[in-house]
Amino acid sequence: MDARSRERVSRAGFPLSPLFSAAVFWRFPVPASRLPRGDPLSGFRGFARPLIVTAALLPLGPGANGCTAERDSASPRTAGSDPRPNILLILADDLGFSDLGCYGGEIRTPVLDDLARRGLRFTDFYNVTRCPPTRASLLTGLYPHQAGVGNMAQDDGFDGYRGRLNDRCVTIAEALASAGYRTLMSGKWHLGKVRPFWPTDRGFQDFFGCPQGGGFYFRTRENRTLVMGTEPYDPPDNWYITELITDHALELLETMRDDDRPFFLYVPHIAPHWPLQARDADIDRCRGRYAEGWAAVREERHRRAIGLGIADPRWSPGSSERQREIWAELANREEMELRMTVYAAQVEAMDREIGRLLEKITDLGRERNTLVLFLSDNGGTAEGGALGFTEGEPGARTGTADSWASYGEGWAIVSNTPFRGTKGSVYEGGIATPLIAYWPEGIRRSGEWESRPGHVMDVMPTCLELAGIDFGETFGGRRVLPLEGESLVPVFRGESRERETLFWEHQGNRAAREGRWKAVGPDGGGWELYDLETDRTEQLDVAYRHPERVRAMAGAYEEWAARCRVLPYDEVRPRESAP
Repeated sequence: MDARSRERVSRAGFPLSPLFSAAVFWRFPVPASRLPRGDPLSGFRGFARPLIVTAALLPLGPGANGCTAERDSASPRTAGSDPRPNILLILADDLGFSDLGCYGGEIRTPVLDDLARRGLRFTDFYNVTRCPPTRASLLTGLYPHQAGVGNMAQDDGFDGYRGRLNDRCVTIAEALASAGYRTLMSGKWHLGKVRPFWPTDRGFQDFFGCPQGGGFYFRTRENRTLVMGTEPYDPPDNWYITELITDHALELLETMRDDDRPFFLYVPHIAPHWPLQARDADIDRCRGRYAEGWAAVREERHRRAIGLGIADPRWSPGSSERQREIWAELANREEMELRMTVYAAQVEAMDREIGRLLEKITDLGRERNTLVLFLSDNGGTAEGGALGFTEGEPGARTGTADSWASYGEGWAIVSNTPFRGTKGSVYEGGIATPLIAYWPEGIRRSGEWESRPGHVMDVMPTCLELAGIDFGETFGGRRVLPLEGESLVPVFRGESRERETLFWEHQGNRAAREGRWKAVGPDGGGWELYDLETDRTEQLDVAYRHPERVRAMAGAYEEWAARCRVLPYDEVRPRESAP
């Protein structure tokens, strides 16, 4: 790191260790001759550059006059005249609770680990167990059914199940744009396949990405298009989607160099969602970690989670003996090892690209006024069954552009250690997400863990409070629903916050959490009850011991469902009758 960079980091108050600076590398070639003389990385074959990761924010306090400004009418401000923070919101796709190093994983994520050490990590933060519903809730501060996305991206013919955002909700981008923010997005939308339901129709002034969803890395797939704004985009040769999303996010950030307005940048990655595809160099760096199989890796993650304090030794992760036996009998152990290796490579590539974003923010001089939030849209996925699916071109090695595979339930359970359940379920493994909040001057709890429950719908009211916005019952001339989420700003300050009951419903899977108690109704069946204080891994159903509590929580769920336009899933997608 050159002297000027070290001075800049020192002024910001965030010295970087030499080990961390040397741990993250650029994907762009940089000749050794261009590295500063004496740089500690100059011996690395001439392609590396140290990463600076700093971010901070001015003291809390509203700095806006509400939501009266038109979307593009904010006038330029003089330097320092607007104390409101920039906000960088990063969303991973199908990342499990324990995949990051800072949550107990063996996957090497030095950028996010460093943010976690300097910021605040949440142990009990929740998503909505599937891609579109989580994104709807995240961006609107509502339950997904209220926003029109109670299922997936198709229109099921009911108000809560349109597969696109409705006009009764307001997005973070719409609210912030109306108050003078630049609103930028690069990545996966998945909240409306066609116009007028794209990001640029819902408050984002600049957009690059895929409106219809994700599930691709080296080439687009059927029914997926890359667009810039609203126009089709032709990617360059040898592109990889994780890098391409970052490339365009960097271009959007560069437009802020001479713009004094605060920005909101939303970066929803496609990684590490299947298909398992990564660059060879990234795959090679991850080899040798997964030969011992599912049980061994999960047990090691569980030990680290206990050591970190995010898993209570009282919580049983369940027996791993059957997994160990199946692994020993597998004829394709090398293939299954490769699948988790490629998955890890996808995560590590995403971590590296996040580092590029953070360095750009530092380069712009915005590091002292930027809040960074990182989380996942659901838990690891068991799609494809125990061993995952195998499609693509015959003979194609998993990880290449011609392959098409998932890592299966065995590795999904590892991703969601120590919890039960996977993507799509409302057990903790399906809905618990890591959340890292990094904000040096606003979050004084550096390196701490926050255990009070939170939900993705809390992000919207957090952004509104920081921007000084309160739009009331109407927005843009239309009546809108009051927010269901609660601001995280008091949590950032270390203040106490009592959380009301949280609810979930996805494809017939129902749940409610009230304090230490969680009721779960899987697949439309009867209610189970778990004491999360002693059994967050949901191994012991105690419904028979507390029938009155179960009835009360079930009744609260029914009231919530009626209010939020939640229907029994059999009515939404009727199942075929048995012959």
